[in-house]
Amino acid sequence: MSAALIERRTWRRVRVSLVRERADQPYAVHDGRDVAALVRAFLRDDPREHFAVVYLDVRHRPIAVHDAAIGTNEGCPIDPRAVFGPALQLSASAIVVAHNHPSGDPTPSAEDRAVTERLKKAGELLGVRLLDHLVIGDGRFFSFADESVHAFAQGGAS
Repeated sequence: MSAALIERRTWRRVRVSLVRERADQPYAVHDGRDVAALVRAFLRDDPREHFAVVYLDVRHRPIAVHDAAIGTNEGCPIDPRAVFGPALQLSASAIVVAHNHPSGDPTPSAEDRAVTERLKKAGELLGVRLLDHLVIGDGRFFSFADESVHAFAQGGAS
């Protein structure tokens, strides 16, 4: 057989690695307020919608915060792979997702509710529990875990 007839197949090797950045201070996460304070600074001051994920260990301590998607001022399409891929790499046992509403109104949209259900189902399949979905607005946030709006504590991260 001639060399011209031999098909050569090559595969590209790709490696994804996570880079750990140290926080200024350790965060203790006990409820939605703690997570909202953590991600509030991460999501503020941008006219676009950002979708962030807080990855938690088995004791619900934050392992990492990831900006999973950046959208426009009207919305942010989110793919479960962008949320759960790093969760699996980090061996996270649970996540809390959060996104900002550039309008300042934390009232969730029908699309926000659909994304929450989609992520909850994906997390159940993968063994990574979705604990909450927060919608961050001006001075307050909505928590899907208890279906209510909360004000940020005075003097918290702003």
